[in-house]
Amino acid sequence: MNAVFLGIVFVAFVVGGYHQLQWVPGGPDSVQPMAALGTAMVEAAGGSVTLAIGLVGMMALFLGLMKVAEAGGLLTIIAKTLRPLMVRAFPDVPANHPAMGAMILNFSANALGLANAATPFGIRAMQELDKLNPIKGTASNAMVLFLALNTSSLTLLPTGVIALRVSAGSMDPAGILPTTLFATCVSTVCALIAVKVYQRFSTVDVTKAEEAEVAATANAVSATGSAGAHVSVPELPDVPAEASSGAYPVWVSVTALAAIVGLIPLAVIYGDAVSPWIIPGLMVALLGFGAARQVRVYEVFVDGARDGFQVALRIIPYLVAILVAVAMLRASGALDIIVGFLSPMTSPFGLPGDALPMALMRPLSGSGAYGILAATIQDPSIGPDSYTGYLVSTFQGSTETTFYVLAVYYGSVQVRRIRHTLAAALTADVAGVVGAVIACSYLFGGR
Repeated sequence: MNAVFLGIVFVAFVVGGYHQLQWVPGGPDSVQPMAALGTAMVEAAGGSVTLAIGLVGMMALFLGLMKVAEAGGLLTIIAKTLRPLMVRAFPDVPANHPAMGAMILNFSANALGLANAATPFGIRAMQELDKLNPIKGTASNAMVLFLALNTSSLTLLPTGVIALRVSAGSMDPAGILPTTLFATCVSTVCALIAVKVYQRFSTVDVTKAEEAEVAATANAVSATGSAGAHVSVPELPDVPAEASSGAYPVWVSVTALAAIVGLIPLAVIYGDAVSPWIIPGLMVALLGFGAARQVRVYEVFVDGARDGFQVALRIIPYLVAILVAVAMLRASGALDIIVGFLSPMTSPFGLPGDALPMALMRPLSGSGAYGILAATIQDPSIGPDSYTGYLVSTFQGSTETTFYVLAVYYGSVQVRRIRHTLAAALTADVAGVVGAVIACSYLFGGR
């Protein structure tokens, strides 16, 4: 992200400087290009803070609701539902191993948009999978599949994106649910297929891998002994016993999966009629679920809302950085050049130039993509309810920050040879973009 941020700033400065040198006083442009660049930077910095403050309420609301669902055991219910499917997808992992429970909880949290809960469970899952890994330092087949499915980001409730669309003045903030569901199902299926296909061409030489690992371990021990280094591991959540052992019958899992797949055509056909009910219905359903599970709904909701308030404030520095950079890119004219070059190639396929930065940034940086999403739907010429607004919102809700996930999860267990993980993850990313374009073109292509 450091290189991306610096690259955007320097490109904008160079293009703006070129336009400044070509500027003629008294010409059609009354404002000097570099002066316009500086004004755009100041306005973007102030606007990013205003945006974050406006987002506080919605983030507090949705994270409060998710906290109630989590306290009521919704993650455990989903975990028990997924277990029979997970056992078949991960034949190398024993059914009752802690790695299985951690992976299921990670997928469940991602599906509900609980990124803060998903990451600790994902790291725990990688640590447990590493215990089963016969070749330390080299990704096992189970690790590759877990990471690929994680980056495909199977999402049922993109709560953060809905909150941002509300703050941007959308008249249909939950309208991205059918498009997100379709795109994320496409990316997840493609991730599973890609892993199985690429696995045939990514075999591991056990002897060489073990020799390399021994050498790397010796070097690490030597460096630690000479420098006195110490790597601290953050405290991670334990996997609940009920998530690690219990499971619903197979027919329940199959029925649940069929219901999710069946929601796609229903959401497409009845999306306009159902979308106004989604946010009020979601609040009633989650609070009712918590009350039925004897959760102290008010106290838990307030606790989750407090977390939402803190999350909204924590993203201010990221929003300032990326929104200022994007504003510089726009004000300098560099974005117009990029869009003008790529649009003729991508627009016929339903990917307009205004959505290209989001599609390219999403696998690289979550905060960067979030900032571009905010800048795009806040742009008066685009808006959240245009085709481009729906498309970039779907990108954010149905794909994951691939390089971040690979760096954090593999880094937590010192895996250096990731084999075909990146290829499978990027295949899933491309599939997610294609799925988003298809869904948005069908539903919102006329906007």
